[in-house]
Amino acid sequence: MSGAGMDYRYCPMCAAPLIERPDTGEGGKLRLACPDGHWTHWDNPLPVLAALVEVGGRILLARNAAWPEKMFALITGFMERGETPEQGVARELKEETSLDADEISLIGVYEFIRKNEVIIAYHVKASGEIRLSEELVDYRLIAPEKLRPWRAGTGYAMADWLRARGLPVEFMEFQPPAASN
Repeated sequence: MSGAGMDYRYCPMCAAPLIERPDTGEGGKLRLACPDGHWTHWDNPLPVLAALVEVGGRILLARNAAWPEKMFALITGFMERGETPEQGVARELKEETSLDADEISLIGVYEFIRKNEVIIAYHVKASGEIRLSEELVDYRLIAPEKLRPWRAGTGYAMADWLRARGLPVEFMEFQPPAASN
């Protein structure tokens, strides 16, 4: 899910090779730009939507096909042009799980600097029958008090959601896989 890795080499207006040059308005921050000033690559962070999905009082965590077997996380996706973040999170939920978003409330906004993203996290009360998209291979429904957040963007959103409900926050510590014989 990384749209941040785009490699720009040429100006989209005149096809001149881009150069790194200091941005006059921002204390000389280096930016890729057209030597003739047609275009600047700002490389701004992308907004990512995340849903902490509650179904029948339990929290849905899903596993992406590309992830290790024991790794489950929130439903996430990018916004599309012309939709609000709330519409986007409802659409992603429908596309990835077939569930309907009944209530959507903001948990908070979290940095994910490593991937040049900003996470907008919502608590989504959902209903319907869970049917996963091809992107997801498995899911778990977990009682809120059994959730163990992780120390990264969406994990901090989960921790804030738990704290707001007076539930204990015990961060999961990732163990490196044991060496195979």
